[in-house]
Amino acid sequence: MMQRRMLTKEDEQAAGDEVQVRREDQDKINKFSRLSQREQVVEEELKTKAKEKEELDDVSTELELADEDETVPYKVGDAFFHVKLEQAQEMLENATSKIDEDVSKLEDELSSIRDQMTQLKVELYARFGKSINLEK
Repeated sequence: MMQRRMLTKEDEQAAGDEVQVRREDQDKINKFSRLSQREQVVEEELKTKAKEKEELDDVSTELELADEDETVPYKVGDAFFHVKLEQAQEMLENATSKIDEDVSKLEDELSSIRDQMTQLKVELYARFGKSINLEK
């Protein structure tokens, strides 16, 4: 014999509170997901750039100890070239400047991504309330 269960007020409210997912809602959810994935990629790129910059700073410090008349090995791609100390320092400065530019662009992109995600959270939480979880 099948036992009937009475619906509680909470069950009735939960059933009545379900919000239909419209196409535009699904598009916003998908966009949020893509932004979240891109955010993770940009954060990883920023970590990589920070490590590269730290390594360049270490090399720059080491070069300060070198004799001005020496040539030093400088890596370009997969090969090392012996260049004058002054030229190596200049190349390091250029590489550091490039990393600083890249970091600035990545930080701007990350800020834009986070702004868009915040706006989507506001819209989606307003529509779905506790029925949706957009936290990591």
